[in-house]
Amino acid sequence: MAHTLPALPYAFDALEPHIDAKTMEIHSQKHHKAYVDNLNNALKDHAELAAHDIVSLLRNIKSVPEAIRPAVINNGGGHHNHSLFWEIMAPNAGGEPTGAIGDAIKATFGDFTKFKDTVKQNALTQFGSGWSWLVWDPTASAIKTIKKPNQDSPLMDGHVPLLGCDIWEHAYYLKYQNLRAGYVDAWWNVVNWKKVDELYQTAKAGK
Repeated sequence: MAHTLPALPYAFDALEPHIDAKTMEIHSQKHHKAYVDNLNNALKDHAELAAHDIVSLLRNIKSVPEAIRPAVINNGGGHHNHSLFWEIMAPNAGGEPTGAIGDAIKATFGDFTKFKDTVKQNALTQFGSGWSWLVWDPTASAIKTIKKPNQDSPLMDGHVPLLGCDIWEHAYYLKYQNLRAGYVDAWWNVVNWKKVDELYQTAKAGK
């Protein structure tokens, strides 16, 4: 079954002024679509993989034939990363997290400011393109922050991605140019903590 481009859960301009409408349009309709198209193209001659959803493909990346594995990592990772990215952002969002994820962040990092500083530091020190992540680590039964290059998915390491800041230049360059730090600071204003809390509780329950 072919992978498909998900519809944005809001209008292109819904995250203004923090993320501009043109960036959202190009990012979702051009970049994300290319990942989906390229992933489907990589899988077209591998019927045995057709029944696997994107999460299963990435979690079991070593079982993907070596000839197409780089394409699945790059494009499958890009597809899943972006599908999550659209959901963990929302208009009229931001602020401090509450509920279970808020408690977990305070327990792990001390306070929300320290957590944001850690995510931002990972974003600024990731050389080139990549992502700054908050993930659930099932082996440690804990949340932690990591950074990953390119479109490498945390799923490939056995982690469950909960919150990801896309730091590819196509995510911010139209509005922020080379000021990645300014983009990261603004991005916190659109984080959908309700969705992140939902993902956290599901991951913690092992679902």
